[in-house]
Amino acid sequence: MAEQEQILLQGVKNSDKTAFHKLFSDFHDTLFRFVAYRVQDADLAEDIAQETFFRVWRTRESIQPKKSFFSLIARISTNLCYDHFRHMEVRHRHEDLIPEFGKSHFDDPEAVNQAAILQEEIQKVVNNKLPDKCRNIFILSRIEGKSNPEIAELLDLSVRTVENQIYRALKVLKKNLKNYL
Repeated sequence: MAEQEQILLQGVKNSDKTAFHKLFSDFHDTLFRFVAYRVQDADLAEDIAQETFFRVWRTRESIQPKKSFFSLIARISTNLCYDHFRHMEVRHRHEDLIPEFGKSHFDDPEAVNQAAILQEEIQKVVNNKLPDKCRNIFILSRIEGKSNPEIAELLDLSVRTVENQIYRALKVLKKNLKNYL
C-alpha cells in the first residue's frame, strides 16, 4: 500500500476533509465500476458508491490507516449491494400482487440477445458462487483490467494470492457455465 494512501487515511481519521476529497477523487471511479458490474445499473451504482463514501466519513474514527482503503470501500459497497439484492428479492416475491401496465417484449433485452443471457449468467456466477475475496479480485482483473501486481497492491495481498484467486474464479466459471460453452 502506498505511503501517500496511509497519510490520507490518517487525515480522514482526524476529520481532514481535504484528505477525504483526495481519496474520493482517487477511488470513486474504480469503486463505481466495481459496483456497476455487480448491480448492472449505473444510477444504482452511483448511489451505492456515494453511500459507501458517506459511511467511510461517518465512521472515520475507526479507520485503520495501515489497511487498504480499497478493501474497506469494497467491503462496504459489497454489503450495500447485498442489502439492495435482499430488498429486490422481497420485492420480487410480492410483485405478482402489483398490476402490470403495457409490458412489451422489448422490455426484456435477454429475450432479444443471446449474448445478454450469457453475460447475465456470468454475473450470477460471479456474484453468487465466488467467495468475496475471489469475486473482488476477479472483478478488478477482468472488468477493471487491472494487472495482478496492481490488484495485489490495492488489496494488500501477494501477487501469488491474486493469481490463485483468479485461477479459482475461472475454474468456478467454467464449471458453472459448461452449458453455455
